[in-house]
Amino acid sequence: MGIKGLTKLLADNAPRGMKEQKFESFFGRKIAIDASMSIYQFLIVVGRSGTEMLTNEAGDVTSHLQGMFYRTIRLLEAGIKPIYVFDGQPPDLKNQELAKRSSKRADATEGLRLAVEAGNTEDIEKFSKRSVKVTKQHNEDCKKLLRLMGVPVIEAPSEAEAQCAALCKSGKAYAVASEDMDSLTFGAPRFLRHLMDPSSKKVPVMEFEIAKILEDLNISMDQFIDLCILSGCDYCDSIRGIGGQTALKLIRQHGSIEGIIENISKERYQIPEDWPYVEARRLFKEPNVIAEDEQEIKWASPDEEGLVSFLVNGNGFSADRVTKAIEKVKAAKNKSSQGRLDSFFKPAASTSIPLKRKETPVATTKGASGKKSKAGGGRKK
Repeated sequence: MGIKGLTKLLADNAPRGMKEQKFESFFGRKIAIDASMSIYQFLIVVGRSGTEMLTNEAGDVTSHLQGMFYRTIRLLEAGIKPIYVFDGQPPDLKNQELAKRSSKRADATEGLRLAVEAGNTEDIEKFSKRSVKVTKQHNEDCKKLLRLMGVPVIEAPSEAEAQCAALCKSGKAYAVASEDMDSLTFGAPRFLRHLMDPSSKKVPVMEFEIAKILEDLNISMDQFIDLCILSGCDYCDSIRGIGGQTALKLIRQHGSIEGIIENISKERYQIPEDWPYVEARRLFKEPNVIAEDEQEIKWASPDEEGLVSFLVNGNGFSADRVTKAIEKVKAAKNKSSQGRLDSFFKPAASTSIPLKRKETPVATTKGASGKKSKAGGGRKK
């Protein structure tokens, strides 16, 4: 899920912090990518026909491999250096959210069965996507593929978005690429949506910059985290009746969740019993990630024989297409190393397209911090 309604909240209140970018504008950038979210996108889009996905002769799904292989090649050809980060053990506080997702998938599976029996193609498409789950095998398949391609793979101890944000904050990556907005809550300086979009439509990449967001919202990073918890996050319930806009107003007035609890009407707003917002806040500020000096990132030449064996012999890919794809990988890596040795270590010129939205004036309210703050510190899983 990520943070409920955060994209619209930022578009309405912090338009300078988000802008449309061309895919090619990230040439020379190292991008930390939320791998599981990308795999989920490939499973619900790539090669689907109703309830069917791409499979090999043994009947094993290969949609995720096809999506990951060709999307990664496109990134490399655009001069982007991807770093794929995979989820580890989710924090205990997320168990309730994961249980909700499991229940929704079970409902979708039953809905799909009934839709198939009724021959309702529209419902078949809808419920088949809702019933998709990224499994451990999907993740392991993609890890093997990426390593054979010579692309870095990082296994996070816990949340992939948190590890991606840590890579950004340590300067090892330019931005985080995901669809879940909580990458910003973890303190990623820059966040990209739609970079890994597998659809046939050319969707612009949306870039978010946390420093400008905080400046426009006129709140600190700690207050932004509280705002996200109030809006709705994966770690705990929110206060019923308080959405994003109201949460922003209350944060500006009272400074923190504690201040809000002290001042709001308990009759109008029902605060969840034993509300673990303090623990949720801690998970965003101090997530379980690999220490900066242990974040090893290495690119290598593709293992041509290994790729052919894995994709062609093991998963039924076209030998001719795989051979041509490997040549594209080699050419992309040679081009980046020969033509722009400094491009992966220095900022590239921005070619952004301003977001065409009307700025909303920010009213001055008592209790607003008025301080600028440096950035610090869902998804289907």
